[in-house]
Amino acid sequence: MKITCVLGSPRSDGVSTAVARQFCATGEEVGAHAELFTLSRLRYRGCQGCLQCKTRLDRCVLEDDLTAVLDATRQADVLLLATPVYCGDLSSQAKGFVDRCFSFLKPDYLTSSVPHRLAPGKRLVFVQAQGFPEQVHGDLFPRYAAQLRWLGFEDPRLIRVCAPQAPGLPAARERWMQQARETALAACRTG
Repeated sequence: MKITCVLGSPRSDGVSTAVARQFCATGEEVGAHAELFTLSRLRYRGCQGCLQCKTRLDRCVLEDDLTAVLDATRQADVLLLATPVYCGDLSSQAKGFVDRCFSFLKPDYLTSSVPHRLAPGKRLVFVQAQGFPEQVHGDLFPRYAAQLRWLGFEDPRLIRVCAPQAPGLPAARERWMQQARETALAACRTG
């Protein structure tokens, strides 16, 4: 079992990163191998809309630091995408990664019964950390889960962290870590 963990926070000590690391640690305890990528430390460009991945190659034509992340994602059993919510959406780092995943679609993706190039059975875990209460940004996970499902990631699971600066944060943090542990055990099951 291979986990590709894509950390979309520009902060190395952020909540989404802490939850993702707990998920990976739990996965490794049950025999998975986790590979973590911190997007804010990489140099890469966003999708250029060149369509070379549809006409000339079966992968993204850009060669930069994101190439290794896309290769690891292609080989993963579980994609863990962790991001804070900025301005009502993914961080720009995470959004750039998702846009480059366009290369996972086949040239005839609009008409094909299997639109993606990825092997079947890949799972998606999405960590969404936000400072607003749960009533806000509830549309984010369903929107990206649908897009990533189209790209070949099944069984989407959400770990949603609403972390307003308030008393009771340590107890809430333990609930998030417990959810990360439980989600890792479910997502890393074999068979």
